[in-house]
Amino acid sequence: MKTDVINIDPEILGGTPVFSGTRVPIETLFDHLESGITIDGFLDDFPSVTKEQVIQILELVGKLFASDKIKQLYEIAS
Repeated sequence: MKTDVINIDPEILGGTPVFSGTRVPIETLFDHLESGITIDGFLDDFPSVTKEQVIQILELVGKLFASDKIKQLYEIAS
């Protein structure tokens, strides 16, 4: 799995994590999914993001939640 799917650059949206090669925040994907919008709907709204990038992000998140460090990650996020 490629790990360069996320770009964090202070010059792009003040350092907000975005899909590499775009100005689309990663959080926007999860906002769409939470609202019931499909991945295809997200891709229609943000054509600069590829389906492969979305899959890579979801795989990355899946690995984080499968990690033995999930409790620590959850505590940091709360």
